[in-house]
Parts: sequence; structure tokens; C-alpha cells
Amino acid sequence: MPQIELLAAEIQDLRPVRAIGRVEAIARGIVTVAGLGRQATLGDSVRISCQGRAALAGEIVGLAPDRVDVLPMGDAGGVALGDRVVLTGQGGIAPGEGWIGRIVDPTGQPLDDRALPRGPVERPLLAPPPPAARRRLLGARLDTGLAVMDTLLPLVRGQRIGLFAGSGVGKSSLLGRLARDVAADVVVIGLVGERGREVRDFVERVLGPDGMARAVLVTATSDQSPLMRRRCAWAAMTVAEHFRDEGKQVLLLVDSITRFAEAHREVALAGGEPATLRGFPPSTAHQIMALAERAGPGPEGAGDITAIFSVLVAGSDMEEPVADILRGVLDGHIVLDREIAERGRFPAIDVLRSVSRALPEAASEDENRLIGRARRLLGAYERVELMLRAGLYSPGSDPLIDAAVAVWPALDAFFAESAPAAAASFARLAAVLGPPPPGP
Repeated sequence: MPQIELLAAEIQDLRPVRAIGRVEAIARGIVTVAGLGRQATLGDSVRISCQGRAALAGEIVGLAPDRVDVLPMGDAGGVALGDRVVLTGQGGIAPGEGWIGRIVDPTGQPLDDRALPRGPVERPLLAPPPPAARRRLLGARLDTGLAVMDTLLPLVRGQRIGLFAGSGVGKSSLLGRLARDVAADVVVIGLVGERGREVRDFVERVLGPDGMARAVLVTATSDQSPLMRRRCAWAAMTVAEHFRDEGKQVLLLVDSITRFAEAHREVALAGGEPATLRGFPPSTAHQIMALAERAGPGPEGAGDITAIFSVLVAGSDMEEPVADILRGVLDGHIVLDREIAERGRFPAIDVLRSVSRALPEAASEDENRLIGRARRLLGAYERVELMLRAGLYSPGSDPLIDAAVAVWPALDAFFAESAPAAAASFARLAAVLGPPPPGP
């Protein structure tokens, strides 16, 4: 983009006049500000000028005619009565081509000690999804480099899937592998509430130089305020929408929706919303669904956002509120199992508990038959696994179970294999399963 256009965008963002209020009270983590009640809107950002320390940003979480309630984006220590508060508005971000290969925070500021060029247009963080009647259908199947996902759990353009996992079962490694191998023009990664030391580890070890070369990484670490952690997911989605509207195919990875929901809970409770759903406020469901709906196929003339949202599930509890809400609005889910990880098979995907709603359209008739056979054999083996370990099953009692026991070691090994393309994965799956049994 010509430098003059970038300069024009910067000048357009300047505001010669801003509303100013004063700190009136501070209690329970909320700063009450007088003088902004008539000018502010819910969700506006403010800047509190504190004596003896840097200005403190905040967000308006409550409105009254003569005052507003502000949740600070940091420690409110040092804020005093009478401090000046400047209303800065909703505040969006302006992504552009220069953001590719960069690490930014949720406000669009660079985190890699280099100047970050501003994009041509500032985009709101809370944009509506494309009109439902104008969105295209799901697109072609994408090669993932993983045999199990290229066959039994296919990923297609514009699909939105959930990655459900506990801690330490290979979630980050799987996300990094998908970021490197899935075909896309741009990869946008949102690390919500991640531990600070793991950001660089994800960039250098998990993602690598090749993966980072086509990626935009938006991150808010666990020590930052809930406002920044919640904003991180919105900012990542906004960056993805920018490249989608340019006609690009975008892969969006958000890790994790659980921490996004927890950050929203902190903000909503501070604003006075009651906790009703296992400690989560009622608005949590809407926030999760609204975020997910912004991903997916774009309208005619635009690209698509293929999205993978991770969810932290304690004890593999798929019925906990965040997992239950997200699973209902996605086009499939992948479950990582701790027992599988503990016996050393990665990715530790529990195939029987995982579903891709791209099927059967994403596979041919012959491929769907192979998928059906594989699932039947897996189900048969799982039903008698305890009996096999206890020595209670007699070979020859059931032909289906005998076939499942015979094929299980090779099938389990197949789920850990890499593959250059889906066609090669299906050929390998057919070899593992062998010829189908003769008909009646």
C-alpha cells in the first residue's frame, strides 16, 4: 500500500476533541467516573491519567446518567479521586498485509520490538457475521498432513471445529502441526490467556519459521486483565475477517475458548451480571456463539475462515458449560484422550468420540464405506476391550469382534501416521482394513 494512504489512515483516526471525566469513587475493582454518562456507550475504552504512574486503560462496563463504571485493564493501584479520565471510544484495530509474520497484542500493538504498519481501515472488534442467506456452502476437503483427519475426521474449507482436550495431551502440538500443514493463504492464531513463556516456545518450536512466515499471532498472556484476554479472541477474529474480505483462504486457531469464556465471566460479574450456569453468567452462551458464527464460509467474492477452537475440558467432561455450548454450534469436534496420550500415541484423538459434520459430503461413496467399516471395527473393539484384557473373550464367538481384534494394532498405528494427501491416507486405510467380509 502507498505510504500516503497509510498516512491518510493515521490522520483520519485523530480526534481533536475528546470527552473528559473525573474519578469519583473506587471500590471492589471498579472505578466510578463522573462526567461521561451522557457521552459514553457500553464497551467504550477510557484512559485514566494517574499521578506518578503511566496512564491506565479501562473499559466501561456500566452506565448511569451521571456516571460510568470502569473496569481497569490492570492494577488500579495509584488511581486517586479526581484523576482525569479521557473517553477514547470503542477502539478497533487496522490489520494489513504487514501484519503477516508478526506478533501483536489485542489492541494491535507489536510485541516483537519492530514497528507495525497500520492497515488501511480500522475494523470494529465486534463485527456481525456475513448474512446467513449470502454465505457460500462448505468448500473442498483440505489436506491436514494427519492420516486420521484426512480420512475419518475430514476438514473442509469454511468448517468450524472444536478441539476438546485436557492439559498435557498434545493440544498445542496438534494446533502447531495444523497451522504448518493445512492449506491456507494466511493463518491467524489467537493465544488467549497463555502462559508468557509458552508464547515464544509456540512461535519458535511448535510453529517454526515456515509456519510463522504466513501467520499473524495475537496474544494476551495469563497475567493480563480479563478485558485484554477477552479482547484477544475478538482481535484474532477481526484479523481473520480482514484477510477473508480480501478473498484469501484463512485458517483461524483460537486457544482457548475456555479462557475467553472465563475472561468474559470476570468482566460480566464486575458489571453486575449474575452467575447462573455453574458460575458463568447467562451472556456467556451468546458471546461464544457470536464469536463462532463470525467464522465459516464467506459471501460470494470473499474468502473463507476455516476455524479450529480449542476447549479445555477438566477430566474429559464434555458436558461442562463451555464445551456444551460450543459443541452445539460447530461443524464437528475432535476429542483428545489422556489415556491414549499416556500410552504414547499422538495425536491422541479418540476417534469414536470425535465427529466431522463435513461427512458424508466430504468423501466419495467408496471412501464413506471405508470410514463406516473402520468405525464399526473400532466400536466392536471398544465394547470388548475390558473382556480381552481379562481373558474373558473366546476367539470365534463373534466374527466382527474377531476382525476388530485382528485389525486393531494396525488401525491404532494408522491414527498416528502422517500423510502427504487424503488420497494416500485412504489408500493406506484400505490396506489396513483389508478386503471387506463376504456378503450373506
